[in-house]
Amino acid sequence: MSEQALIERQPRERIGKAGRVLRRILREPLGAFGLTLVVIVVLSALFADVLTSYPPTKLAPAERFAPASLQHLLGTDHLGRDLFSRVLHGGRIALAIALGATGLSLIGGIVLGLIAGYGPRWLDNLMLLLFDAIKSFPTVMLALTLVTLTGPSLLAVLIVVVLVNVPGYARIIRTQTLVLKSAEHVMAARSMGASTARILTVHILPNVIGPILILASMDIPVVVAIEAGLSFLGLGVRPPLPSWGAILNDGFVNIRDSYWIVVAGGLPIILTTLGFTFLGETLRDVFDPRLKRRE
Repeated sequence: MSEQALIERQPRERIGKAGRVLRRILREPLGAFGLTLVVIVVLSALFADVLTSYPPTKLAPAERFAPASLQHLLGTDHLGRDLFSRVLHGGRIALAIALGATGLSLIGGIVLGLIAGYGPRWLDNLMLLLFDAIKSFPTVMLALTLVTLTGPSLLAVLIVVVLVNVPGYARIIRTQTLVLKSAEHVMAARSMGASTARILTVHILPNVIGPILILASMDIPVVVAIEAGLSFLGLGVRPPLPSWGAILNDGFVNIRDSYWIVVAGGLPIILTTLGFTFLGETLRDVFDPRLKRRE
């Protein structure tokens, strides 16, 4: 087979593999349900400006606590802001933080885990001590400390989530690296003079990246919940930016006047968490059935 034919064949093989994965997901009821919820959440966040004509921060005191109607699909809050608009735009913030924080945590965990697992024993022990020290701090305490220094912001939420998640990823990568660094193919590469960087990136990383990616996909709803919780406590997104946690807080404060605010803030958190959880569980079973058998 010619080189040109091989080049043309590779994209078709990748598309075919993606199609097989999609079909396996859709065959699982929970996987199909999770994928549907994820698609709805993502598309509604991306096309928030198209789906609603109300700016999420526009005040209308004369329409405060308006119930759901054709004009305001989810009603309005205590400041007259359209809740449907705030929920959709809040989804943008939730997904941006979830994907950004998970991606950064993944990169940091992979780098630190490879260093700890492949490096000398003293460095491994030092990094394990650092991981345990970070994990010993409750998320809320880390958030309070950071907010005290910088004030509530998207950056503060991002930093807190990354600090909380990196040690877990790093420990998993470290454990797998410790096993693989004594494997035959790694020993052979080392005896042939391969550099440490090449061994880590070519011979170890491809063998440890799969399970950690599946775990990361299942951590996305956890990050969404953390962001909502911090914003609920006033430690996350700074008003008047929309956040599901802030909407939920407004609902509890004004629950006697408008119960629908609680519903508007809580329902998207629940649906997003269910969607990503069901999809992540199905992806785990598709890509690594051994994990399912162990359970």
